[in-house]
Formats: sequence, structure tokens, C-alpha cells
Amino acid sequence: MSVNQTINDIQWQELIRSVAEYYNDLTIKRGFQYYKQGRVTELSIGGDGEIEAVVKGGEAYRVHLNPESVQEGRCGCPVGERCKHSIAALLEYVSRQGRSVHAIVNAHTTVRLQHHLPETEDEEDLGPVQRGSAADALREKAAHLAEMSLSEWHAFFKLCITPLEFTSQNSHYARNAIHAINAVKPDLTPAMEQLYQLHARLYMLIKLIKPIVPGGRSPAFLGYHVQVAADELRGGMLQLLGEGIDLAAEPDQWPRVTKTLNYLRRQMLTETGQQGYLFDIYDRFWLKWIHPNVKDTRMHEEEMRKLQSVEEELGDTLSRLPWMLAQSRIAFLMGEDRQAWSWLQAADKASIIPHGFLTSFLDELSASEDWARLQEWLVRLAPLFSNHRKEPLHEYAAYWNTFVRHVPEAEETMWHTLAGMLPYSKEVYEDNLLAHEKWRLWMDVQLSSGKDPLEFRVSVLAPIEKQAPELLLPFYHQGVERHVLLKNRSGYKAAVKLLKRLAKLYKKLKREERWEEFIIVFSSRHSRLRALQEELRKGKLIP
Repeated sequence: MSVNQTINDIQWQELIRSVAEYYNDLTIKRGFQYYKQGRVTELSIGGDGEIEAVVKGGEAYRVHLNPESVQEGRCGCPVGERCKHSIAALLEYVSRQGRSVHAIVNAHTTVRLQHHLPETEDEEDLGPVQRGSAADALREKAAHLAEMSLSEWHAFFKLCITPLEFTSQNSHYARNAIHAINAVKPDLTPAMEQLYQLHARLYMLIKLIKPIVPGGRSPAFLGYHVQVAADELRGGMLQLLGEGIDLAAEPDQWPRVTKTLNYLRRQMLTETGQQGYLFDIYDRFWLKWIHPNVKDTRMHEEEMRKLQSVEEELGDTLSRLPWMLAQSRIAFLMGEDRQAWSWLQAADKASIIPHGFLTSFLDELSASEDWARLQEWLVRLAPLFSNHRKEPLHEYAAYWNTFVRHVPEAEETMWHTLAGMLPYSKEVYEDNLLAHEKWRLWMDVQLSSGKDPLEFRVSVLAPIEKQAPELLLPFYHQGVERHVLLKNRSGYKAAVKLLKRLAKLYKKLKREERWEEFIIVFSSRHSRLRALQEELRKGKLIP
């Protein structure tokens, strides 16, 4: 093992077992004190993986260790082996490898948990923990995964990650846990492999977001590092679910699928806080794994009955937003759109619905090219998107554009709907007007809102100047008068800039005489504004 090579999960479990077997608990705790006091210096790792270090005790003692065979370790202290100096050096090594120091410090407890061994009054009487390695024992259990129930899978996951129990809960911990769960896994059938991977991540996610705290409820807020780890696990599960599952090829996996659904539903409906981790998984589970694999709505109807029955059962512990959103999804999948809209409206009154959930309905209908139904959903969701800003509204408008490309005769419905969302949809509405070359409507919006032409990039106004230049005349004239009314030098400079644009427009429209008449009257009307007159001369607009 080189200095840059890290311990893999199998080596890590074996190291914990070896420490528990070779060192007594008191020596480990004393070594931990030396480690915390910073007594380990000059630690190096040879090409063969052996450790050398100097540990300061009564004197400076040189320690030699082999992590793959700790019983071969030697120390220059009077004890010579199985000493606190060796443990201190080992803990420094473990820390540099990015592993949990506390897993070594609590090695005896960790191994007992792994193999369900009873506690003894004297740690030193424990003796060899078990014949064979911990990894061998886990592999033996893993050989029976195909016959295990889901609860037995979760119990197996717990055994796999026991050596990590004292690790800080962060992304590194979550990744190591998944590696440990997969390290001893045999080959499984494709669908069972997908279910196994889903449950491994689901087990870890729930462990992170639903820790047991006094009072029996999980905390409403997660720490930053826990949240990052949970986001990573959720992303992995959503990707896995997005790949779909072929249950027609493995119908014997349906019992696991339905039990997974029951488990997910219960966990989702009792999740606290606003994270919505478990609802996202439940929702994608239905969309990508269940719905495509059934030929009728019997399973949907049963799910709706179960969702409706939990309100009384769970009472105050029911997470109401996921509960309402789940019913809207099932109704949608059944083709019961009115019922789905009713649940969405109820959810909207209770909280702001995540825009990703709203767009998922549009995704499904766009993908299936169900244009008639998509139009109804675009209109119905408009008020719900009005609660969002910028990106979600642009995303919503993009679905309209896709729809209109396929159903051009529905364009008026799009404009009517976007206009009905004003003022929230103002930016999206204007961008769409420009994209569809609705120059007059776009200009009417700018004039009515008193927008300054100088606020727009030249690239925005250039197409209008090329195709409908006459529309810019009132826009520029209004801008000039607004800047003059400011009665300051910067306002006058801005007015002159717009007047120059006006001169070019009149020339382009071949109305030079109108321009000459206008600029003479304009200059005369503001003759008392000396600063403006100066700017007009600088701009060569008047002599």
C-alpha cells in the first residue's frame, strides 16, 4: 500500500476486527489520549504499506506497524507490543486515510454490534471475536439476499455500515456506507439489483434525515453537511429510478415493489421539515417504475384508498403537503385531471408547490404528445406558477412554445394565459412577444409601463428597427420627454442620445422633413434650458 493509497472497505473492516481482537480496551483508550495530545510525529508509510512513527511518551519511542497484520507491530517502549504507543500511531494513520478514528477507539463495541455478541464484564476476556473475518461473515449473509425480506435487507445494511457508525455524517460517510453495502454483495438479477441499490440508498437517506431524537420525531432542519449528503443520495436514487425497471421480465419481483411502495409511502407521509426528500423518491417511483409496468388502474385506485385512509390514522404526524401532492399525482396517472387539479389547488393554499413537481406533469404530457390534455394543464397550472419567479416562469413558457409549435391555432390561448398571469409573468410575456415577433404588442407593453429605451440592449431593438421601425418612434419620443423632465445634465445627455436615434429612424422612413420640423419646435420649446441646448449642439442636432 503506497502512501497515497487508501484503505478499502474490506481492509477497513478487517482492521477494526484485528484491533478488537489484539488490543484490550484500556490500551486503546490510553492510546487515544496520546493521539489527541499530538504525541505522534514523523509518521511515514512505506511502499509495502508498513507504518513507521515516533511517539513521545516518557521518551520518544519508534513504532513499526503493519495495518494488515497488527499483531506483528513492535514498539521501542518497555512493553514492546500491544501498547498505547502503537495505538496512537495507528490512529494517526487512520486519520490520514480519512477513516473514523472513533471506529478504532470503539473497536470492541463495533465488533460486538456486527456479530450480536453479548457484553462481558471484562473486555480482555472476550478473546477472538469470531472465526474468520467480519467480511467473510457478511459475505455469508449476503449469499442469501435473494431470499431475504426488505426488513432483512435493511438489517443487513446496518451490519455492513457498523464500522462507520462513529464517522461524521457527511457525503464521505454516505459514499463509504454505500461502498460497504456493495462490497460483499453477490450478483443479482437486473430488477433485484435495482431494488437493492434503491433500498441501500433509501436506508442511508432515512438514517440521515430521520435520526431518532427525544420525543420520537426527526428534526425539522438538517445540518449543512448532512443536507449535502442527503442531496447526493436523493440524486442517485432519482437517477436510478429514471432508468426504469423491467418487471415484465422479472414478475417475481412485484412483491418487493409493492412492499417498497408501502415503505416509501409511510416514510414520505411522516417526513418533517420542507426538504421533501422522500416525496421526490415516492413520486419518481410511481412515475418510472410502477405506472409503466401496469396495464390498468387497479393499483392506482388501491393507492388512492391507502392515501386517503392515513389522514385519520396519522393525525398530527401526517405531512400534509406530500400527502396532497401524492393524491394529485395518482389522480393524474389515472387520467382523473379534475381530481388532480383539485388536490393541487388545495396544496397551493397550504404551501408553495415546488415548481419541479408542477413541470413534471407538463413533462409527461409533452413526452406522450397528448396535446389536448397538455393545453388544459398549461391553463390550469398558470395560477400556481404565478407564485414563482423568473426561472420557473421561463420554464413554464417554454412548454407553451413547444405546444404552439405542434398546435399553431392555440397561440391566442397562450397569449391570453400569459397576459392573465401579469404582473408576475411580465418578463416572460415580453420575452415571448419578442421571440414570436409580436412587435406591436411588445411596444404597447413598454409604452404603458413607461420603460426607458436606453435600458434595452441594441440587439433587442435591432430586429424591430429593421422590420417595424415606425413602432419605435413613439417609444423614443416618450423616452426623450422623460429624460428632459429630469432637468439635469445626465438626463439631457440621455435625451440627446435618443434624439440621435430618432434622426436615423426618420431618415430610414424617408421623413426627413418631419424630423426637421420636430427638432426646431423641440429646441424652441426648451430654449431656456441652457444645459440641454449645449448638449444639443454637442450632438450636432442644432446649429
